[in-house]
Amino acid sequence: MGSLARLLLVTWLFLPLFGADPGKKRTARQRDEELIERYNEICKRGSPGIPGREGNPGANGIPGTPGIPGRDGIRGEKGECMQERLEEPWRVNYKQCAWKALNYGIDLGKVVECTFTKIRMDSALRVLFIGPLRLKCKTPCCQRWHFTFNGAECNGPLPIEAIVYLDQGSPEFNSTINIHRTSTVEGLCEGITAGLVDVALWIGLCADGYPQGDASTGWNSVSRMVIEELPN
Repeated sequence: MGSLARLLLVTWLFLPLFGADPGKKRTARQRDEELIERYNEICKRGSPGIPGREGNPGANGIPGTPGIPGRDGIRGEKGECMQERLEEPWRVNYKQCAWKALNYGIDLGKVVECTFTKIRMDSALRVLFIGPLRLKCKTPCCQRWHFTFNGAECNGPLPIEAIVYLDQGSPEFNSTINIHRTSTVEGLCEGITAGLVDVALWIGLCADGYPQGDASTGWNSVSRMVIEELPN
């Protein structure tokens, strides 16, 4: 803006103020406001400036005073009691006892035995005997092979057994039949306490009152007993 323009602007702004009616005196604040208003009428607003950068974070203020302590809440309902049982990871536990050419011809009594260490109380024992069994007789007969645990048969839930029954047959075979067959006696028993367990295979009479015959166990081949601890 040139010097002449500035002079005209000042004259235009201030001249009305000097020629004002003396009877209507204005205060200094009123005159300033009127001057600013006139100046704003003739001045155009410029474009916005570049936004300034964010300032540095201020220092922490003074800590406030502690609040009023809260009141106790409403008492909740009584919960259920739960007992957590921590158990060790399951470990594989088994044992095998084997006999080569057992050739045991007992008709009543203990055939073989294998001692096993049971680790846990809440587990079951799986037992297996595999080997040749033979029974012969001139008249119908029956023999029973069964397991015992520390001298007692399994009652969790029932005994573990296998039977061989031989009928009289035809006259040409009734006294000469002598067949040895590889057979298995197998089962699962629960409720046995932890610790050493004497697992044995016995031979005895069948439950129906049949007479005993001539029995044989483990003839001319390998026989084995397998004991395994399993989770319930």
